[in-house]
Amino acid sequence: MMVAGADFTTAAGPARVSAPRHTASPFSGRPDRTYDAWRDWKLSNAPQDVDSLIVEVGALGEPRVGEIAKIRELCRQANFAIYATTGTVEKRDIVKFGAAFGLDRLDKTHCADDDAITELKVEADGQRATYIPYSNRPLSWHTDGYYNAASEQVRGFILHCQRPAETGGDSLVLDPDLAYIHLMDVNPDYIGAMMEPNAMTIPENVEAGRLVRGAETGPVFSMIGGDLHMRYSARKRNIAWKDDSRVACARAVLDALLDEVSPAPFRFRLQPGQGIICNNVLHRRTGFDAASDRLFFRARYLDRVSGTSWQGDAPLQKPT
Repeated sequence: MMVAGADFTTAAGPARVSAPRHTASPFSGRPDRTYDAWRDWKLSNAPQDVDSLIVEVGALGEPRVGEIAKIRELCRQANFAIYATTGTVEKRDIVKFGAAFGLDRLDKTHCADDDAITELKVEADGQRATYIPYSNRPLSWHTDGYYNAASEQVRGFILHCQRPAETGGDSLVLDPDLAYIHLMDVNPDYIGAMMEPNAMTIPENVEAGRLVRGAETGPVFSMIGGDLHMRYSARKRNIAWKDDSRVACARAVLDALLDEVSPAPFRFRLQPGQGIICNNVLHRRTGFDAASDRLFFRARYLDRVSGTSWQGDAPLQKPT
C-alpha cells in the first residue's frame, strides 16, 4: 500500500485518556479545567502515523459494523480516517458509505455534478477550468466550503481516489483541533480573535458579469452542535481579514504553524480505492503532472461524522 506519512508526536505522551464529559465546553477560548481535560485527552489519543489511520473496508457501499466503528473512533480522535477498499467504486457507493456515518445532507457546490458528487480532474476549458481544484496546480491550506453561508457550513467530506497522478498530488492533513490547541498555547486571546463574527470575509464571486455567490463573512473558529468547527483559507488573494491587531497576530501564528508543519501533519498520496472521510479537516494538495489523468470523487456534507463528538463517557477530570 503506497501510503507514506510523517511522524506525529505530542508532548502528552503515549498514555490513553478517556474523553471528558461535561456540560461546559472546551471551546470557550479560556484555558480552564474543561479545556485542560479535553486538551489532555486530545493529545494523548492522537494517532502517531498514517498507517494507524488506515481502515480496510471490504465493500465501500456496505461497510461492516467493525469497519464503521474503527473509522468512527479515528474520526473522533483525529477528525479523519483513511479507508482502503478494492473493486469498482461508483458514486452511489460513496453516497451509501457516507450514509453509514450519518453523512446525509450533500452540499451541492457551484461546480458539482447533478448528483452533488464532484469529479476532480484537470479541465482544459469551460467553467471549471478557472478554479484551482480542476487544475494540476497546488492547493493551499484550507477547509472545504470556507466561502459557504453560515447556514450551509461544510462539516464533513469524503475524498475518494479513482486514479492518482503519476507523480505529485500528495495530500497533507492537519486536525483543526490541533490548530486550536496551538493558538491556545501561544495566546488564548488569539482564539477570541478568530471567533470574531467578522474575522474573515470571502468576497463575492462574479462570473461573466453574473453574481454566482455573494460575499460571506464569519469566524474562523466556531461551535456547531457543541463541536468545534473551522472555516479557513490560506489564500492571499480574494480574501479579506478583519483590520484588528489580534486577528493579525493570530493569523501570523496560524500561518507559521502551517508553513513549518509543526506539529507535523499527515502526508500521503492516495492510491486507487483509498479515500479520506473526515470532519472537514485542514488540508492541502501538492501540484502534479499536467498530463496526468488523475481523477478523484468528492462529496461534501452539511453533517459531521456521527458519533465523533469530543464528549465521551468518562467524568471530566485531568489524568493523573
